[in-house]
Amino acid sequence: MYLFFPLISSLLYVVGALFLKQATEHRIGVWRAAFICNWMTTLFFLTLYPYEEGFKLPGNLWEPASVALLFVIGQLFTFRALEGGDVSVVTPVLGVKVILVAILTTWILGETIPAKLWTGAAASCIGIGLLHTAPGSERHVNVKRTITSALWAAICYALFDVLVIKWSPGWGIRKFLPVMLLIAGFLSFIYLPMFREPLNKIPGPARKPLFLGSFFVGLQGLILITTIARFGDATAINIVYSSRGIWSVLAVWGIGHWFHNKERPLGYEILKWRLAGAALLTSAIVMVFI
Repeated sequence: MYLFFPLISSLLYVVGALFLKQATEHRIGVWRAAFICNWMTTLFFLTLYPYEEGFKLPGNLWEPASVALLFVIGQLFTFRALEGGDVSVVTPVLGVKVILVAILTTWILGETIPAKLWTGAAASCIGIGLLHTAPGSERHVNVKRTITSALWAAICYALFDVLVIKWSPGWGIRKFLPVMLLIAGFLSFIYLPMFREPLNKIPGPARKPLFLGSFFVGLQGLILITTIARFGDATAINIVYSSRGIWSVLAVWGIGHWFHNKERPLGYEILKWRLAGAALLTSAIVMVFI
């Protein structure tokens, strides 16, 4: 039953990504967007902390600090990808994370790599290729930069998931996750010197979609990360979560205009290739692991 949680997260993520993409159209800058989103996520996770026990930190603070750094870097690459590219490209590429989670789980947690994993990895590469080579894509967005940024984000998030499973039991989930996200929030202050303008100068039309996007991304993060920390089945959880790749393309196609999204006018041919790429990424992952 816990696999319903990543399914809910995948849907919430797509809604949040559409709102954030809408906000970035007003040139708010990737740094301000990442800062607000990180702190929104932090506030969600602070609700987990067992305050009745007092706020006491163990000596191994480097563990949540390391994971927090991965979270912040992954968030930054995600926003960089969204700022320069399309939701229907960024989200399917992030689905490669499940392959990376399986590999890292083997290396870090000592599980065995199944032979079919490499088949899934090859199919994922083909799926990314379909996203990249859709006829006419290069005339609309910098697809290569978008895919590269999304891949770096997937690497950071995959390592993040595995280390959460490795270290959170020693702390307790209700302590490790809030402390880790609180550190991530403070790490976000390094973005301040890179803001184009102060936070109070965010354009009016961008404020609502930025808040809503941060809210949905933070909420889905709370659901997903808590599920991984609680049940530890990172591979299966990420298989279900990778369905956001298909949801993103279908959302752009069906309701993207509600968010003033500009991807639908790219044309049927481009979105058809992107849907094929997203479907191949998702189906390859499901066939390998289920």
